[in-house]
Amino acid sequence: MTLLVISPDYASHLLPLATLATAWRDAGEDVVVATGPATASIVESFGFSRVNLQLGRGSNPGVIRAEDQPKGEDEALRGFFEATRVSLVETLRFQANARSSDLLWNPVGTARAVQAVVEQVQPDQIIVDHLAFGARLGLAAARIPYGDVVLGHPTALPVGDEVYGYPPSWPDVFTPDSVELAGLRSLCEHIRDDFTAQWNSALAELRPGAEPSVDAFAEHGELLLFNYPEALHTAERTALLPPHAFLGSSVRSEPLEDDVQAWLASSAVPVVYVSFGSFLSVRSDVLRRVADALRTLPVRVALAVGSADRATLGELPASWLVRDFLPQVRLLEHSALAVTHGGNNSVTEAATAGVPMLVLPFSTDQFAGASSIESAGLGESLDPNAATADDIRQAVVRILASSAPDTAANLGQNLRAMPGRDVARASLLG
Repeated sequence: MTLLVISPDYASHLLPLATLATAWRDAGEDVVVATGPATASIVESFGFSRVNLQLGRGSNPGVIRAEDQPKGEDEALRGFFEATRVSLVETLRFQANARSSDLLWNPVGTARAVQAVVEQVQPDQIIVDHLAFGARLGLAAARIPYGDVVLGHPTALPVGDEVYGYPPSWPDVFTPDSVELAGLRSLCEHIRDDFTAQWNSALAELRPGAEPSVDAFAEHGELLLFNYPEALHTAERTALLPPHAFLGSSVRSEPLEDDVQAWLASSAVPVVYVSFGSFLSVRSDVLRRVADALRTLPVRVALAVGSADRATLGELPASWLVRDFLPQVRLLEHSALAVTHGGNNSVTEAATAGVPMLVLPFSTDQFAGASSIESAGLGESLDPNAATADDIRQAVVRILASSAPDTAANLGQNLRAMPGRDVARASLLG
């Protein structure tokens, strides 16, 4: 039996998908990953085979930098970073305007390349990143069944009157202007309609006579797999979802280097893990405020600098563990709190480790995710552009003194009891 995994050439997308695939690997079955060259080493580290498949212009082997991207993509990335410095509405507007060329890149060519990969590999099952729209278009056009893995917050698949790109909920600290929000929703509706027209045009070329989509952002595979804890999703919204399974999380195994192990063992002082992921670590101004907030607290800090300019962070305490990239999964297992941008991997990995969170969301589904964390009693959110070091310090103290650590510990115990990879395999095998 062979499982085919289709992933964009981004580490943050491939890692959870590859972790799901370990359920097939450990059952003695073959796993083939179709992705680009930037993440080839990740595929190899899991012991999988790889076939080359380019699903977009950009790539991210672990830490993304604008200067490493192809011409055009580098400018888009810099534009996105600048938008995050302005406001959440400006960021979401920027992302909406970029969406058509970003999510449906070379749709017919990509779709046919995916169909060729399926013909070559002849898989028994397929799992695909939900955001790989071109890949899913190719599978839908050829009527090939697949498991549709939603790696972001479940709102990445709009239901009811939701519009893709317009968060249906916000953390309490955000109070966007109603006129700006109305303009954002109108823009997202326009982008949805334009995106759907592109989808339908490509679909008609790939399979003449196919029924056109009403909303391409709401298209999905026969089996939806949400890489998210159901406990962080409202029952009201769950009732609106198509047939699905909540995986809880897809947490990878990580080695723990000797020096990291030694650092953890060197003190009993509580650890705060800080990371803004592979993209948003570029916001060194916010990381600096987080560092300033934590300096005066009785904690040790594990800080993943990513693409931030270290020189802007000031002199950091010698007792802290500071690197470009850290073994996040393993460090979260030993942490009292996570300070995060609210990306899906960070949220699900912290939840599985039973760690409460302070979320400073910047973009996309991070706002809905932060709102879910607050509603579930797992932590708090702050506006990364407005929060001062003192605001961050007070929030850390409040969270650690609240019921959030106990709530998070109970959720983590439940998630670890039923790993997402096992749920995914059982769901696909029926």
